[in-house]
Amino acid sequence: MCQLLGMNSRLPASLTLSFTGFSQRGGCTDHHADGWGIAFFESDGSDPGRGVRYFVDKEGAATSPIAQMLRSYPIKSHNVVAHVRKATVGAVNLENCHPFVRELWGRYWVFAHNGDLKDYAPALHGNFHPVGSTDSELAFCWLLQELAKSHAGVPSVDELTLTLAELVPQIARHGSFNFLLSNGQALWAHASTKLHYVLRQHPFTEVHLKDDDVSVDLSELNGPQDRLAIVVTEPLTTNEDWVAMAPGELRVFLEGSTASDRTTAPANLAALA
Repeated sequence: MCQLLGMNSRLPASLTLSFTGFSQRGGCTDHHADGWGIAFFESDGSDPGRGVRYFVDKEGAATSPIAQMLRSYPIKSHNVVAHVRKATVGAVNLENCHPFVRELWGRYWVFAHNGDLKDYAPALHGNFHPVGSTDSELAFCWLLQELAKSHAGVPSVDELTLTLAELVPQIARHGSFNFLLSNGQALWAHASTKLHYVLRQHPFTEVHLKDDDVSVDLSELNGPQDRLAIVVTEPLTTNEDWVAMAPGELRVFLEGSTASDRTTAPANLAALA
């Protein structure tokens, strides 16, 4: 199985600390060495989520020179989606590396998935088609296709959350469907089997990474107005109160906090037996 990492922040923030620990799971502290990727939503204008800075590599994140650069180069962003891959469906190549990026309603959308979908072959008849051969990219294309069909105009975050809560169970019944999705405005997280989150805000404390011998006093890096949410498959630190999401839970993070949550259809849980 793969692992996921996401961030949603009220103010532009760096994910350097979390990515330092997370990337070690790509072949050092864990066996997810079949590629990795990360996408940062950035903008120089009034819209904080219009542009995407995007990196993927078919090498393991623990040893990738690109990942090494990102561990020391603080890119500021409101929303980040990252992934380390353990290949189960699709060859180990660049086109199968998550996260995947597409455009809808004049915005970039970024998606990463952890899990396996069995006998999943949806009809794609719109503008979204996979480039690679993963079940993950196929599910992403179908989600965007159905979102586009469900809304005539650009929907609000609340409207998107309601529509996703209706669409997600149709995929999740085929297997495990842990995912992160962002359009630069919000971060959506869905848990089938395992996903955790933590909210960081003033007063900030010192944190200790689980996968690397690193401790950082967050109060030295953040001010009273900073607030951010970190979502990950397995907790990254040993001394924070990580919240385990329930199977079938869909949660949206906005402005560095959890905005709302919904439980997808009970049929989703049957796929976990």
